[in-house]
Amino acid sequence: MFKKILIANRGEIALRIIRTCREMGIKTVAVYSTADKDSLHVKFADEAVCIGGPKSAESYLNIPHIMAACEITNADAVHPGYGFLAENSKFAQICADHGIKFIGPTPDMINSMGDKITAKETMIKAGVPVVPGGEGLLESVGAAKKLAKEIVYPVIIKATAGGGGKGMRVVWNESEIEKAFNDAKMEAAASFKNDGLYMEKFVEEPRHIEIQVAGDQFGNVCHLSERDCSIQRRHQKLVEESPSPFMTAELRQRMGEAAIKAASAINYESVGTIEFLVDKHRNFYFMEMNTRIQVEHCVTEEVVSYDLIKEQIKIAAGEKISGKNYEPQLHAIECRINAEDPYNDFRPSPGKITVLHTPGGHGVRVDSHVYAGYVIPPYYDSMIGKLITVAQTREEAINTMYRALSEYVIEGVKTTIPFHLQLMQNEDFRKGNFTTKFLETFKMK
Repeated sequence: MFKKILIANRGEIALRIIRTCREMGIKTVAVYSTADKDSLHVKFADEAVCIGGPKSAESYLNIPHIMAACEITNADAVHPGYGFLAENSKFAQICADHGIKFIGPTPDMINSMGDKITAKETMIKAGVPVVPGGEGLLESVGAAKKLAKEIVYPVIIKATAGGGGKGMRVVWNESEIEKAFNDAKMEAAASFKNDGLYMEKFVEEPRHIEIQVAGDQFGNVCHLSERDCSIQRRHQKLVEESPSPFMTAELRQRMGEAAIKAASAINYESVGTIEFLVDKHRNFYFMEMNTRIQVEHCVTEEVVSYDLIKEQIKIAAGEKISGKNYEPQLHAIECRINAEDPYNDFRPSPGKITVLHTPGGHGVRVDSHVYAGYVIPPYYDSMIGKLITVAQTREEAINTMYRALSEYVIEGVKTTIPFHLQLMQNEDFRKGNFTTKFLETFKMK
């Protein structure tokens, strides 16, 4: 087992990793930017090293500075959390070259799933259902028009190196193709320094359902059931839950088997997530694989009583997993509490938190790194924390969430709490009647 883990991240996920490491008797090193010097992850770690200025490129994406921090603290492993360098194969390779264990999959595994075209080809070979689409990259507007006719409208153009909805355009007819192609290409180049595009059939009325998987270095792979992430805005998730209200036992079995096939196809080791689109007829299609811990891993932990960060560390240290597939025993819901104004198109609201009261009680979990007096910097993701409730049934989990949200007091910045309160009372949400398009018609009162 590792003696000291450096956490190459910030905020709530860094604090989450520190807590598990402390339970395992592992020393921790926090790295931080000058903007994060007062963050809780810095205060709670055994050691802390400033790695640069407030911008991500100066600090959390600065590989030489992170490696220098590993060297001066004698860290023998790095946990990347999510975002930043978590799916950067170059960083994983540099860690390996310096004898430092990257807590995650190998660089080859990251590469095989990081490029959407390669990932799709791998899934087809493994017998995992994929969304109908073209083979390879779109070379021109003319090629895009020709392929769209073959696939049949509507289609979606996507950046091959994409994520978070960037470089993505839905096209309903041929007159929209040229603008969509050019806009997606320009956005992809700006966001990922890679303007490669591909095309797929656009799945209407879809659910976004993902399967949590874990694989070890001995070829064992298991799944830990599903999460429904359909409540999202501009492809950014706001609410996640497990199990999905759309799921059946038969569908869970088929999707679980497909997820294991997907992970096994690349001999996956570590925890990861296979993301699927599921249409209204419960046909499911592989979308992508996240080769890291997910923001929403907490809901899975609550319904199967399983510490995914601990499992991730143990797998990296060479321990075997049980290989057992897990079924949800309870129902959990997570609301992302962001510093955003839901009454003003979710505009970011950085600033100082003047008053903070977090909810508690049975079935309530709060994962957060903030406190009264903490200043939310404008340089990073606007997440303040995650509020998770768990209960015997979905209805009870929603009721507990509404109660907990009502107790959650954050003053000094605008937050998404009012949005979540209204969502928990929405009749269609409570009945489980929603798709990824749900928020397009949801109006704040």
